[in-house]
Amino acid sequence: MKTIVDKSDTRGVANHGWLKSYHTFSFASYQNAERMNFGALRVLNDDLVKPKMGFGTHPHQNMEIISIPLKGALSHKDNMGNKRAIEVGEVQVMSAGTGLTHSEFNDSKTDAVNFLQLWITPEEMSVEPNYEQRVFSSEGKKNQLQTVVAPKDKIEGDALPISQQAYIYRTHLDADMAIDINMKSEDNGLYIFVVDGEVEVANNTLGKRDAIGVSETEHIEIKSNSNSELVIVEVPMN
Repeated sequence: MKTIVDKSDTRGVANHGWLKSYHTFSFASYQNAERMNFGALRVLNDDLVKPKMGFGTHPHQNMEIISIPLKGALSHKDNMGNKRAIEVGEVQVMSAGTGLTHSEFNDSKTDAVNFLQLWITPEEMSVEPNYEQRVFSSEGKKNQLQTVVAPKDKIEGDALPISQQAYIYRTHLDADMAIDINMKSEDNGLYIFVVDGEVEVANNTLGKRDAIGVSETEHIEIKSNSNSELVIVEVPMN
């Protein structure tokens, strides 16, 4: 088994006043040759957007972009005609493919928005752009894996489709619970991001916003030391 631990206080930080962004991997002005990606997982940003602020219209191309609100609601608008808010409990997927433009905005006058944005390198370039979002039940992730994103040719349940052999899971573990994960492929790795709480993974103790990448194994156990919320990304390593 191969592991890499990324503690929360080693992330890159960009403070733009209206936006505070923590970068697990190299992004924008934060460049670290040793923190470029974990397999096909290229970006994991932890963003906090102040009230009545947001990202103006900007382009994306050939990237699978997943947004997961943790607090508040983020309004989305794109050139495909989609215009709606993404709220806690929902997950949004954009397959940028040949190209799209969109904006993201915090419409609240009083509350900040906190959301995770993940970028996964696609297995197929220049696909037709696609946008989807879905509500996932809180019961579906209690002490079990809830698949929220899956390959478009291997959809599981209500999972949202992406153009890569990658999966994103969410789980809420009660204290002193354990969960076992079997890799979909021996070529995959797991990137486990602790949204909140404390867990034990591969003899490492991880707290809030810590993460661990695990590869070259077929199985991993996660044990919770306290009530914990996790986002887990399974991606091809090659």
